[in-house]
Amino acid sequence: MHPALIDPKGLVALWREALLARKVLEGKTKGYRNHPQLQRFRNYSNPIVAINSYLYFVFVEATRRGYKFIGKKIYEFPVLERIIPVTKGQVEFEREHLANKLSFRNPEWLKKLPEKVEVNPVFYVVEGEIEPWEKLR
Repeated sequence: MHPALIDPKGLVALWREALLARKVLEGKTKGYRNHPQLQRFRNYSNPIVAINSYLYFVFVEATRRGYKFIGKKIYEFPVLERIIPVTKGQVEFEREHLANKLSFRNPEWLKKLPEKVEVNPVFYVVEGEIEPWEKLR
């Protein structure tokens, strides 16, 4: 999802989780090493550049909202757009997952969630089903 679509509580959680994901990709933590979403970044030629680009766009949205995220936590790497493919089926799956969370966490925010969603600018959408690494419940 594009960070602008994420509710306030979710955006803060996204920032923290993405920072943890970067530590995993850097080999600086033992937890979450097998988290399936990390495949997106591991499949890119430079996973750290990819995750930092992702974090950058989360930071931009947080700043737009007036949040005080610490920009220094994003290392100095080039910020790249449209470098990681994401399937249309995965985007639809994640939109529904967010909608389910919002139905409990923030029903007012859910009313503003469009049917067709934009993605974080680090991604570009391609045809396809839900990613094979996704854990379906």
